[in-house]
Amino acid sequence: MTNNQALNEWVASVAELTRPDDVRWVSGDDDEHRELVQVLMDSGDFIELNQETHPGCYLHRSDPGDVARVEHLTFVCTSEAEDAGPNNNWMEPGQAREKMHGLFEGCMQGRTMYVIPYCMGPIDSPLSRCGVEITDSPYVVVNMRLMTRMGQPALARIEREGGFVRGLHSTGDLDPDRRYIMHFPEDLEIQSFGSGYGGNALLGKKCHALRIASYQARDEGWLAEHMLILGVENPQGETHYIAAAFPSACGKTNLAMLIPPESYPGWKVWTVGDDICWMRPGDDGRLWAINPEAGFFGVAPGTGPKTNPNALAMLDHDAIFTNVGVTADNQPWWEGIGSGQPVTDWQGRSYDPEVSKAAHPNSRFTVSAKQCPTYSPQAEAPRGVPISAIIFGGRRQHLVPLVQQSDSWAHGVLLGASMASETTAAATGEVGVVRRDPMAMKPFCGYNYADYFSHWLELGEQIANPPPIFHVNWFRKDAAGNFMWPGFCENMRVLEWVIQRSQGAAGAKDTPIGKLPSEHALNTDGLEIDPQTLSALLAVDEQAWLAELDQIREYLEGYGDRAPQALFTELERVRANLVN
Repeated sequence: MTNNQALNEWVASVAELTRPDDVRWVSGDDDEHRELVQVLMDSGDFIELNQETHPGCYLHRSDPGDVARVEHLTFVCTSEAEDAGPNNNWMEPGQAREKMHGLFEGCMQGRTMYVIPYCMGPIDSPLSRCGVEITDSPYVVVNMRLMTRMGQPALARIEREGGFVRGLHSTGDLDPDRRYIMHFPEDLEIQSFGSGYGGNALLGKKCHALRIASYQARDEGWLAEHMLILGVENPQGETHYIAAAFPSACGKTNLAMLIPPESYPGWKVWTVGDDICWMRPGDDGRLWAINPEAGFFGVAPGTGPKTNPNALAMLDHDAIFTNVGVTADNQPWWEGIGSGQPVTDWQGRSYDPEVSKAAHPNSRFTVSAKQCPTYSPQAEAPRGVPISAIIFGGRRQHLVPLVQQSDSWAHGVLLGASMASETTAAATGEVGVVRRDPMAMKPFCGYNYADYFSHWLELGEQIANPPPIFHVNWFRKDAAGNFMWPGFCENMRVLEWVIQRSQGAAGAKDTPIGKLPSEHALNTDGLEIDPQTLSALLAVDEQAWLAELDQIREYLEGYGDRAPQALFTELERVRANLVN
């Protein structure tokens, strides 16, 4: 119970609708956590892993039909369809509520209803926002404990402030034909039914921290973004913070936890966050950012000693693994982990590589961010961290250079609005199909993308000292199909140039598409790359770029009259540069 009357009334109304056997207000303390873990083990939802090698670690195997976000069943329910935009599935709010009411009615009979107060962001930060998730899943509770600031401190803040985002979730019967994730941004409300998967069930994550928060951010004058936040400390002890957005399969978490190469003695990278970033203009004219999350809900496959040793190092205690394989001595295993052999796969079957991968491709780990070896001491700073630069990135085999700096804030917004990745045969059966994913927010923007672009443009005008905006592409290939840039830790070289540019230093040359590193501006000491390859990575194919601009224009025109004219003005400016 709480002294917030609106919260009490909402909890009572949900209990009346769902009819649970018991209602439990979650405190977030250690004793409660141990009790819930035991509940999960007793039900078979948790399997205790090897407590000698992985103390406090557990395996969860989800229903095989419930292993990922379901974007086609995810809706934004605004009063007007145009406000949701063509980037979202829309349902009329009254119809959506009626549908969900029928699903939730009596769904918690025989179950416990958990009431989870949580805070997205440091508990004392003015940038943070609170919510309450009601769920019938103890798996959700133990994950939310790692992913948010959950329990009594969050409830105390809700009681002080009054307002909160309302999230109602039930696993239901896990029937994919009765599975919906509804967002009501005008009411700051989320309803999710029929799934236990993280992105559909941990309502503080994508649902609140991006879809609802992006809507809040537009109304309140800030940004809620699908971005990592990292700090780069130079040998002089100066730290500069970067926010960066990448679509999936572009190395986002690896970059957030990057280890500088041996040729960078004295340099450090600090991890503030690997997935979500909330930014607000500060009194000093800069953008300040927090990571609203308190943990990592990361993809396990591919996480290993070569790709991300820092991530691997934080997963040997107090972590939850979902849909990974298991070794003979009961340790978690996934493709790319670098050691061990699985004996059972993610469904608990005897492992047979001819039948199935050991870990599901979207298998996950949940762990507190504080366990990361590069966890930033500023991650809980109430004011956040000042952003020196913003980076957008895609996955392009050709055309897009290794790194470019925008000519202005508006040009940077165009770079973000047009960012894209190319598909592979493994993903779609077609190679090289360009898929636009503006600001990496395609599945997560809670309102019309055209209005979102306008918000970015308007916010830039309000910031006295906006950070410069860059675009990177680690994935250029040569004629033989080989990657031209080594990537991983060597991306530090690009980060160094980005930071130097944000400080008004480092050489740059003006090109029709923006500023690129001038000759010798990128530090290549100790890097095995020939001058011809480096030159090709920074080349501008003017005819190919003219064709790219035509595609970008066609894409933006798809948003109709709401698409901001400033982006088309920037398009024409770049076009004029290319033809002159």
